[in-house]
Amino acid sequence: MELNIAGYIEGALIFVYFYPLCMAYVWMIGALQYYAKWEGGGSGGHGNPPRLASCPPVSLVVPCHNEADVIAETIQALDRQEYPHFEIIAVNDGSTDRTGELLDQLSRRYPRLRVVHLDDNQGKAMALRMGALASPNEFLVCIDGDTLLDPHATSWMMRHFLSGPQVGAVTGNPRVRTRSTLLGKIQVGEFSAMVGLIKRAQRIFGPIFTISGVLAGFRKSALQEVDYWSADAITEDIDITWKLQLHDWDVRFEPNAICWILMPETFRGLWRQRLRWAQGGMEVFCKNLPRIWRWRHRRMWLLMLEYFISVIWAYTVLALVLAWPAAQVLPPLQGLEVPSMLPGAPGVALGLTCLLQFAVGLFLDSQYEKGIGKYYYWMIWYPLAFWLFNVLTAVVGAPKALFRRRDKRATWVSPDRGIR
Repeated sequence: MELNIAGYIEGALIFVYFYPLCMAYVWMIGALQYYAKWEGGGSGGHGNPPRLASCPPVSLVVPCHNEADVIAETIQALDRQEYPHFEIIAVNDGSTDRTGELLDQLSRRYPRLRVVHLDDNQGKAMALRMGALASPNEFLVCIDGDTLLDPHATSWMMRHFLSGPQVGAVTGNPRVRTRSTLLGKIQVGEFSAMVGLIKRAQRIFGPIFTISGVLAGFRKSALQEVDYWSADAITEDIDITWKLQLHDWDVRFEPNAICWILMPETFRGLWRQRLRWAQGGMEVFCKNLPRIWRWRHRRMWLLMLEYFISVIWAYTVLALVLAWPAAQVLPPLQGLEVPSMLPGAPGVALGLTCLLQFAVGLFLDSQYEKGIGKYYYWMIWYPLAFWLFNVLTAVVGAPKALFRRRDKRATWVSPDRGIR
């Protein structure tokens, strides 16, 4: 019995170390392929916007809830879009601060701005739906109320819609602007080496797991076909991505579509954000599990499998962390030699690979943000700070998703926007 348990522990250790090691190289190889195919040769820099054959009108939709501190600069940045035909629709979703009043004032300053007021907190998904329904246009660019959009972002997104009639959504390239603490600096590298790099690789290998909720463009006819965003989804961005792709719409990543976002810089704010992401991912997984095995959805199989393995990995890490103290106090396990989780040779290889992944990610995004390489030196802390968060939020988020009522509407909660 003891030998069998020891064998299981040894196998679990191999899985814990080599799964992220292998996936890191998959992501890096895929991202570099994406770079060679679409970004290399000087074609990447976002300073020179694409030349579009036509410029159909676009609605810039901003769902808002308690955004009084940031909404003015958000609308100001939107009004500076270097695109010929656009309007701005701000949806005030039951804000309890001065957001509604400020939006009405801003609408008198910016003629392109229209404001929709909802009396009660309906949630981001419903606010997005109201903005889409209020728009007379076929194309939407949706951003968060605290996001600053690059002047050329709309043009970069529109080139995808104009080049492919089956393109249902385009996700942008968020850049972190809260950088006053260690957590903020680490997230600068994370959005390059994890978020941007993985999206590039997923575009090469198949479908994308999720658009970035802070910036995404949509074709309204695609949204209509999938009945828009789901009002009960904790993470409406993951949910709409899967809905579109399961209806055979193409979802693309555009690294030139830059936006500047606020991120949590406290452990409490980071925990709440990452737990919501983990819970939302599991909800989408469970929601689509019964029907994804149809042959027509085969492109999604690897994406589903990789997500499932990542959750198993998180629970395996937790089990190994608890195995050593359990072996000291539980009689059936006493005398069992439990290997240390402290880094040995595999841990060193994993750490070096992690640093290599950050180097590749920062190199790719250095085309779009000058001086980003200086944040590389902070990345040594990422495995200690964020891997622990990812493990714990995955472990806690899975049961929260499994036992949450499916008919309960997901309403807004004001996020931690960092220290500026």
